Amino acid sequence: MSTALAVRLFLSSAGESNDAVIVGDIYPADVTGDTRRGILIPCGTSPEPTSYSVAPGRYTVSAALPSGMVLTKNAVVVPDEETVVDFVMTDSPYETHSRQYLMGNIEPDSVYHGPDTIPVAESVSSRSLVAPASVPDGVPPEVLPVGLTPFVTWIGDTSPPNWSFASMLELEQNTPGLARLIATSGSRTLPAPDVPGEAVTPLYRFGLNGPVAAPSGPVGKRQFLVVEVAGSVRLITLPLPWGTYEAEVLVNLRQSPTGSAIAVTVRDPEVGAGLGYMAQGALDTAARLFADVEPEPYARLDNPLAAAAGGYVLIGTDHSEGETYWDPWLERLAEGVPWLGDGAILRAVRLLRRGRADRERARDGLIEAFDRGIPFYTLGLAWLVEGLSAFPDDPECVCRLDQVRRLSWLADMREPFLILDLRQRST
Repeated sequence: MSTALAVRLFLSSAGESNDAVIVGDIYPADVTGDTRRGILIPCGTSPEPTSYSVAPGRYTVSAALPSGMVLTKNAVVVPDEETVVDFVMTDSPYETHSRQYLMGNIEPDSVYHGPDTIPVAESVSSRSLVAPASVPDGVPPEVLPVGLTPFVTWIGDTSPPNWSFASMLELEQNTPGLARLIATSGSRTLPAPDVPGEAVTPLYRFGLNGPVAAPSGPVGKRQFLVVEVAGSVRLITLPLPWGTYEAEVLVNLRQSPTGSAIAVTVRDPEVGAGLGYMAQGALDTAARLFADVEPEPYARLDNPLAAAAGGYVLIGTDHSEGETYWDPWLERLAEGVPWLGDGAILRAVRLLRRGRADRERARDGLIEAFDRGIPFYTLGLAWLVEGLSAFPDDPECVCRLDQVRRLSWLADMREPFLILDLRQRST
């Protein structure tokens, strides 16, 4: 048997697979030890550990969570043995939410079920679904009542004019009947998930044909979700279709310092966690996961949304000015999926970064990206602002930049997929 460290991370069991992969490091505590950076750590209810050969000695193993938190464990490796390092994250408040807990979208069990006071963030910019009421200085805000019930509407069929920047900006002023304004052929109110004890943090699932727990309706190129509760209205971009994998939407009715108000994740075991790293700006870490699925994202466009995520990671980590093997793939993504604004954004930003020779094509590409409508990815919104800002003397770019900036003020920039806050109670 070889001398090695075997690493894995356990999640709560909900009677289903919660497989995922995150990134970590192995550092020696001794002078003669080996360093292994960017190791892949399998996660799940009963994951098989991944083994890494190292010299005998003392080590520190770290696991970087998509939330930005880092777990560490110490281990002593002896010759000719495989030493197993187990990380444990089984204290999710609900077993069905273990993936959300791994992603950092929800807090530990003790926050929801412990005897102590639930921590409440005082800032209105905290991850809260409903802003706290104004209170005098020195008076702690009250915990958000648990009895609130969200009104959730799925919109499965929309047309390109309805997801344009202009249309989305108009929604901020016309939130009553929001679903009717977006939908092409109707919308559907979703019942709360029928899971005991989860009224505070309902979790909704969606697949290719819409809600998993309710009959689906007509499905178009883009699906949205509207969440309304206590004067707050959020419009959520659903990352569908994502191959055969489902998307989850967590609605967190607790106001908390670290958990998300609305969080969207994809149950993709290979790159799902990579989307969380993207949202945190940790593109180098995300690249470790996306590199493991090469060359599939570049060879085919079976899953355009996953391909676009890979494009953001590639451009964000590879600043080559010359032609690369993946430049033709970016062209295919932009041209072959006309409903995907992110594809046009990626191509335009890549051209812009390649230098003056491609500047005019980049400018035309940015205008095309805007005209396709709002992107799926929050990072795409930020890159569109960056790209259009490079043309301050171009009237067509300036007028589009104004709309993109205004929309960015409504977006939760901490989430991977675009979530717009269209009305927020302030008193």
